[in-house]
Amino acid sequence: MATEYFLRMGDGQKIFMTKEDIRADIEAGSADAADLGEIPAMSENEMDHMLDIITSPGRIVGVEPGLEVPVTHDIGAIRIDGDQGNSGVGIPASRLVGSMVHERAFGADTMELGHIDYSYKPVKPVISHECQTMEVCQQNMIIPMLYGAMPNMGLYYTPDGPFENPGDLMKAFKISEAQDSIFHAAEHGIRDMTWIMQKLQHVGSDGVNFDTIGAAGDGDMYASLNAIEALRKEFPGIYIEAGMAGELVLGMHGELEYDGTVLAGLWPHQQAPLVAKAGANIFGPVCNTNTSRTSAWNLGRSVTFTKAAVEASPIPCHADMGMGVGGIPMLETPPIDAVTRASKAMVEIAGVDGI
Repeated sequence: MATEYFLRMGDGQKIFMTKEDIRADIEAGSADAADLGEIPAMSENEMDHMLDIITSPGRIVGVEPGLEVPVTHDIGAIRIDGDQGNSGVGIPASRLVGSMVHERAFGADTMELGHIDYSYKPVKPVISHECQTMEVCQQNMIIPMLYGAMPNMGLYYTPDGPFENPGDLMKAFKISEAQDSIFHAAEHGIRDMTWIMQKLQHVGSDGVNFDTIGAAGDGDMYASLNAIEALRKEFPGIYIEAGMAGELVLGMHGELEYDGTVLAGLWPHQQAPLVAKAGANIFGPVCNTNTSRTSAWNLGRSVTFTKAAVEASPIPCHADMGMGVGGIPMLETPPIDAVTRASKAMVEIAGVDGI
């Protein structure tokens, strides 16, 4: 009987597969990314390397000595005091204490301050409190402390915001009205994100993390790129991290452009140059996990997309690795066996600069 190896489905379910079946899934996942993105699939040697990583007997694996990369964080100290439905562990602690724990106990390379709603729009009414907290964190910590939040353009549409929901308008075949709503929401988003970071920079923030760019489609990315550009012009030394929400920019508007490039339909290797052009320091490429496929298929696909982004990017790439992205199962607290294997593959095969 052929030896079977332990791995995961995209939803985290534990499964066992033969080495031959794992290798076939790696190849199929890579081929899917290559076909969609019109990019090279992984080479035979790269797929063999990934197979070795996945079938490694240890529960936890690591990169070879000398290949270690820095780790940047999103959502910040909310991991400590947040509830377990939001990747937290429910330990009562201030954001200062949580940040210091990450620095002094967990050995975090960077940290960020984030509001519990973790979107820019809800920060506006509490900006003074955020500025005070940022200042106190800066006084007590050494590692770079960014401010992080999601552009989350969906909050600008009804019932949460002032603009009519473009999804409802499109269902009524009001296409031009939907496009107008997306554009106006993006303009408000640019204003809000820029204003919030102006305030936080004045109290010593080391930079900003735009988290899950494009979650609401091309309007979301349009707003983020323009906000990045505005901040870079006003604060030449600001450190800007730009992480995506998915491998493909959804064309909710369909005609929005940045630097003469239509944003709808861009894959990671096409997103990276635009993010750099806007003025970001780090690009976070994403590949979403298919929960009905194996971790081998998902990792083959994710590494293929990310490798192409790394090669096309003029700035460092820190692959987004977490619940449901980067070849990692879709769980709030992903299993360590899958996380470390995906991380090792991203470093040693995709060539990412960080995670």
